[in-house]
Amino acid sequence: MLKKGLLISSIVASLFSAGASLAAGDAAAGKTKAATCVGCHGAAGISAIPMFPNLAGQKSAYTAKQLKAFKNKTRVDPTMAGIAAGLSDADIENLAAYYESLK
Repeated sequence: MLKKGLLISSIVASLFSAGASLAAGDAAAGKTKAATCVGCHGAAGISAIPMFPNLAGQKSAYTAKQLKAFKNKTRVDPTMAGIAAGLSDADIENLAAYYESLK
């Protein structure tokens, strides 16, 4: 009975992990989309201008949340609102995955 329970737990955990990775963005697609971000956030996600945040290494969930907030205007910044307005949900997930992948 214990072995069967462990097997079921293992299968369920694997399914959740697979679902999480399927939901993650495509970092390669995000890199392409990030061309717009380079001017403020730097080519490698490290800004040379202190007033713009570094995005490299930022957790993807946080970056996606912030981009969605700019897009739906619950976070206000005229420049970011304009940029985020043109992003699809997939673009947001891809950008978030890309910036998380950077050191």
